[in-house]
Amino acid sequence: MITQLNLAIRPALASDRQRVASLIHFEGHTHRHLDWRPPLDWLGYQPFLLAEQQGQLVGALACPPDPADVAWVRLFASSMHLPIQGVWEALWAALLQQIAATHTIGRLAALPLSHWFEDLLVKSQFSATHAVVMLNIELPRLTFISQPAPEEVNLRLMSLDDLPSVQIVDEAAFQPIWRNSLPSLEIAFQQSDIATVAELDGEIIGYQISTGNAGGGHLARLAVHPTQQGRRIGKSLLLDMLSRYKRRGITRVTVNTQQNNPSSLILYQKAGFILTGEEYPVYEFTP
Repeated sequence: MITQLNLAIRPALASDRQRVASLIHFEGHTHRHLDWRPPLDWLGYQPFLLAEQQGQLVGALACPPDPADVAWVRLFASSMHLPIQGVWEALWAALLQQIAATHTIGRLAALPLSHWFEDLLVKSQFSATHAVVMLNIELPRLTFISQPAPEEVNLRLMSLDDLPSVQIVDEAAFQPIWRNSLPSLEIAFQQSDIATVAELDGEIIGYQISTGNAGGGHLARLAVHPTQQGRRIGKSLLLDMLSRYKRRGITRVTVNTQQNNPSSLILYQKAGFILTGEEYPVYEFTP
């Protein structure tokens, strides 16, 4: 509780949906995580805390873990009429108390897209651990058709029934903060433009999910099981996706990856992607 602001903190309820929507869309300071789910879809999951002053909603902080034990700061919103630092500190203190009581989160992460939110994280003892970099590729300049997968590997379109196996690959291929739960992968698949898998002896060993946007295509996810890496499977999935986009007349595809993931950077750059210069820090906090 920040006494000078006289804020009351409580868990968000499903009935708060319209009030939270108004806070997000009409107030001056909002951080929204780049996520498959919009912030309002996290209502009903905890921690999702609200700050009120004299009955008026003035702040929101949502950090539900997904998958278990790892939570991103999925939403922070603050009224333009109050000091943003005070609203953040009140919500952050309540969040830490809830985590300590429930032991549901072992690590918090945040991807700030604005300097003011990055400042709040630093003051709350988050540490910058690495960065996400952006790359793009102009398809009309490419002359490739595709890179065939190894003869024994089959590339095909993904189906809904594939997702449990896709999730197993995802968990094996990524560090905990970058893993996707099965529900998140289901949402990603529903939003996908092109989704494909690589199979070996009927078992899924790799996958990619891409989404469409006004500027072209975006490779949202690419993973190969660690036991199968180094066999050109990731490259085959990547070039197959680019070929599909090129046949559709799409001219530009983007991707982001971690700055400290040299294998991904080499894969994308060898395929013709170039760094755009956009870079976003990743901050982490251990309660």
